[in-house]
Amino acid sequence: MSELLLRVQKREKLADQLYGQILEQIISGNLAEGAKLPSENEICASFGVSRPVVREALRKLQSDGLVYARQGVGSFVKKRPPQGLIEFGGVSDVAGLLRCFEARSAIEGTTARMAAERASARHHREIENALKMLEDGVAAGDIADKADLAFHMAIARASGNEIFVTILNSLHEVMGKSMRVALNITRGGSAERAQKVLSEHRQIYDAILSHDGASAELLMRYHLHQARQRVTDHARDR
Repeated sequence: MSELLLRVQKREKLADQLYGQILEQIISGNLAEGAKLPSENEICASFGVSRPVVREALRKLQSDGLVYARQGVGSFVKKRPPQGLIEFGGVSDVAGLLRCFEARSAIEGTTARMAAERASARHHREIENALKMLEDGVAAGDIADKADLAFHMAIARASGNEIFVTILNSLHEVMGKSMRVALNITRGGSAERAQKVLSEHRQIYDAILSHDGASAELLMRYHLHQARQRVTDHARDR
C-alpha cells in the first residue's frame, strides 16, 4: 500500500494541506491512476489530524474528479493532473483555483447570455479586440492571460449589469492565476489543444454577436468546464 509522506505547515488549513499533498503524490505518480489511497485511519496517523479533516480533503478531491470512493472499500485515484497544475499554480492554491472555475461557471454563463441580449456595437468591438489579442498572443507562443482576462471582463461589461463586473473584479487575482495556469499548460500541449481553446472563445463571441443568449450561455459554461478538465487531466488534448 502506498505511503503518504505528509508535512504540516501551520499557516494553511489542515484539510487544504492534506488535499495538496495527496495531489502531489498523484501528480508525481507515487499514487498511480487506479491506485487505492491509504485508509482514513492510516492518513490520520500519518498526518496527525482528525477524521473530519481527512474526510474534508477527500471530499474535495472527489468533487474535483481526482479520486473516487467505493463503498466499504476505500478511495482510489481517478485521474492524474498535469505537472503544470502545481508547477504553475502551487500546491496550496490548487483547491482555490478549481473552486474559482465553479464560481465562474455560475456567474459567467449568465453574463454571456445577458451580453448576447444587451451588448452594443461598442461592446462587440471590445470583446472582438480582446479575442484578437488572445489569438495573436497564443500564435506568438505567449501566455496571453491578460488578453484572456480582458475577453471575459469585456463580456461581463457587455451584460449591462455592473454587479457582475464588481463580482468578477473581486475575483481578479484568482481568475488571473487560473488563466495563467490553464494557458501555460495549453502552451506545453499540442497545437490542436491550443486551437480548441481559441475556438471555444471564438464560438462564445459569435453567439454574442448573433444575439443568441441561450447558445452564449451554454458555450461559456462548456468552455469553463473544458478549461477545468484540461488542468486536471494530464492526458486530455495533449
